[in-house]
Amino acid sequence: MKFGLSSRRRFIASAAIAASMPVLASCGATPAQARKDFRIRKTEGQWRRSLTRSEFQILREAGTERAWTSPLNKEKRKGTYKCAGCGNAIYSSAHKYDSRSGWPAFYKAIDKGAVGTSVDYKIGYARTEVHCADCGGHLGHIFGDGPKPTGKRHCINGIAMDFVPA
Repeated sequence: MKFGLSSRRRFIASAAIAASMPVLASCGATPAQARKDFRIRKTEGQWRRSLTRSEFQILREAGTERAWTSPLNKEKRKGTYKCAGCGNAIYSSAHKYDSRSGWPAFYKAIDKGAVGTSVDYKIGYARTEVHCADCGGHLGHIFGDGPKPTGKRHCINGIAMDFVPA
């Protein structure tokens, strides 16, 4: 079988992209707790004993729950959203909105010191990861397509939070 010059170029480009995917997918895959010395520290075993399997996967291994699966996505009551790992108050219902993304969304954290951010390359390009400022638990990501006044969308895994009604 004979290939033309453009077919060979397409094949080489495709092979190069395929070969680089495992490297790109592994970028930024470090668990959130390794990034900073947080106020609340536990060993992996202590975290596993204090969290459910799903909470551990999200908070300590930077996982993502499936869209539209969290009951907190539909939560409309006034109250406070706390980190499921340590109880730190992270978001207020006053800042929650329906982003239609499938995850609970907020346009800002409850206060300036509630959450921290880092750059995440886990899927091959830079995203802003948001984590609990007290324990380092992975909460989700921040995007620049939110409503006024901040223009930010804190897209948060419901499993990473506990809701406390006012």
